[in-house]
Amino acid sequence: MNAIELRNASKIYQRYGNRRQFATLKSALLSRSLVRDLTPAETFPAVRNVTFSVPRGQTLGVIGRNGSGKSTLLKLVAGIAKPTTGSVRVNGRISALIELGAGFHPEISGRENVFINGIMLGLTKREITRRFDEIVEFAELQEFIDTPVKNYSSGMYMRLGFAVAIHVDPDVLLVDEVLAVGDEGFTHKCLDKFAEFKRRGKTILLVTHSLGLVEKFCDEALWMDGGRMKLQGDPIRVVGAYITDVEKSEEQQLAAGDARARQSAVTISPDEPASAVLPDHPIETAVAPADMFRATEGRWGSREIEITSVDLVGADGTAGHVFHSGDPLTVHLKLRAPIALDDFVIGIGLFNAEGVCCYGTNTGLEQLKAVRILGDAEARFSIERLDLVEGTYKLDIAVHKADGYPYDYHRLLYTFRVKSRTKDVGIYRLPHQWAFSSSIEFSKDDEVG
Repeated sequence: MNAIELRNASKIYQRYGNRRQFATLKSALLSRSLVRDLTPAETFPAVRNVTFSVPRGQTLGVIGRNGSGKSTLLKLVAGIAKPTTGSVRVNGRISALIELGAGFHPEISGRENVFINGIMLGLTKREITRRFDEIVEFAELQEFIDTPVKNYSSGMYMRLGFAVAIHVDPDVLLVDEVLAVGDEGFTHKCLDKFAEFKRRGKTILLVTHSLGLVEKFCDEALWMDGGRMKLQGDPIRVVGAYITDVEKSEEQQLAAGDARARQSAVTISPDEPASAVLPDHPIETAVAPADMFRATEGRWGSREIEITSVDLVGADGTAGHVFHSGDPLTVHLKLRAPIALDDFVIGIGLFNAEGVCCYGTNTGLEQLKAVRILGDAEARFSIERLDLVEGTYKLDIAVHKADGYPYDYHRLLYTFRVKSRTKDVGIYRLPHQWAFSSSIEFSKDDEVG
């Protein structure tokens, strides 16, 4: 038997701020429809024709970007919202970890709120009394349970709401991104509780941005996009497809951002390349900022040698902006020199999003002596392993004389993002391995609970 069933369920909201308004409820009712007769511009479909089922005892993880309809979908299942069209059916008692602490009265104590909230969730007073100590202990509020809720911190408030909802002992548990209600220890308690529910054959519908949790914890995953079902099935396959789609979106955003940065950075229009060496060429175009480590995005230089294009190329040979930690990366430069020059250095600098220089080098530092450049030319800077932690990085690309005189300096104009499933910290990921004596024991963290 299915615990949750949705058939062609849609939820349409009315947009506010339009001219159409009803003077009274009577006039609205006489119009025969509050939604059906609205034009598409006056409505917002949060969920569109969603059909799926969750068998009893199964766990379904719902993923997707913000605004994709995940939370609305959960509210439909919880009965908080009614579908505009289609049907939603749930078999069994529901406990929804959605709006934790909804109904808490700030002026009365946590103890009294536990009873009131428990009754609202369908428990009897006797059932609440029997579970009261366990609820308070789980929320870690033994010392504050008789304090008015208005004096609680936001974390205390949310933990109490979570503890009440989780001890309703539901047949169907609905969870909406509530694992940030406490510190790391409390989060592990929550995960352990979910695992206990799963072992007891409860049905769980989990909305979360934690993709690792979906892969480890859920029997199936559902990817929502624009209010519609994009993909449903094996969690690893669905999460992988979702990550690929997110990276494509990030790729487009980073490419557009770099294009805007380069366009706005050229504050002094470059002359034609052949005239760049004329004596009356304005020398101020070759002046760099006084403090390179405080310089913002920009471009400067005499253009006697010009950087005409920069591409970041991955292992598959295609240019992009999104890479994975440990992947190879090649910075492909195209240059142009209208006349032969023998004094030039090609350099590269890597900065993180906070402007910290992670690494920098150039051909001069690596004892490569320039001999000649003329016409169109190319250079490649290849990194065997991009051993950076997850984050956003920017590049400086420059061509200058050995004494620093800039031909063409591109300051922080090229952005790329490093993705990683390992959430380590810092900048550089050192190649490493752990080793332990026999008195130290670990298990692989691949299961919840």
